[in-house]
Amino acid sequence: MLKIDVLTIFPEFFREVFDFGIIRRARLAEIVEVNVHDIREFTTDKHRMTDDRPFGGGDGMVFKAEPIFNAIEKLLGTTEREKYPPATRVVLLSPQGQVFKQATAKEYADSAKRVVLICGRYEGVDERVNEALVTDEISIGDYVLSGGEPAAIVLTDAIVRLLPNALGSETSAENDSFSSGLLDYPHYTRPADFRGMKVPDVLLNGNHAEIEKWRREKALEKTRKYRKDLLSKENS
Repeated sequence: MLKIDVLTIFPEFFREVFDFGIIRRARLAEIVEVNVHDIREFTTDKHRMTDDRPFGGGDGMVFKAEPIFNAIEKLLGTTEREKYPPATRVVLLSPQGQVFKQATAKEYADSAKRVVLICGRYEGVDERVNEALVTDEISIGDYVLSGGEPAAIVLTDAIVRLLPNALGSETSAENDSFSSGLLDYPHYTRPADFRGMKVPDVLLNGNHAEIEKWRREKALEKTRKYRKDLLSKENS
């Protein structure tokens, strides 16, 4: 079972979000365990401060190292990366990180046994957290969020749906956008004629070879239109 821990100063943000859909089913089936931890619980001062002014001046505040170190030590039993339990990933969610992709989600789903997600806030996190604790720094896109909480939800959902038996069909994830390197092909359902808009005939003829060919062509067409950057030489 994969265990996911979320470190945040806003645990209420996650109060219900993991109680729906695939994540809920995976939790009930004991495929994944998701726990949310309030970083303030790991502070040592009476005001439970998690931020302070940056050395060298500048705008905003910086997430302090101490409460995050305390949290990691409590969860993993150590703050030394080389002594983390096997297959543990400690992920700092920040705009400076490597862009999260389907391949990253697949890697985590296939090989990780525990994933700790640190939700950054303020102007950033004390760099000593990154230097000493973090195994991966991840961004979900080239834009800035107010904090890492939405990104933690994105990573959790993307990873959990790729875990064995999390989806109703074993091939569902294999056919997702990006899994093949292309965007997904168009989908249709009943009725075959809706307000004069008809389902392509090829999908109704029962010829699976023709259907697969059509789907491949449409996936390429959509990828060329919206995400040319995804096209490899063999797909172009």
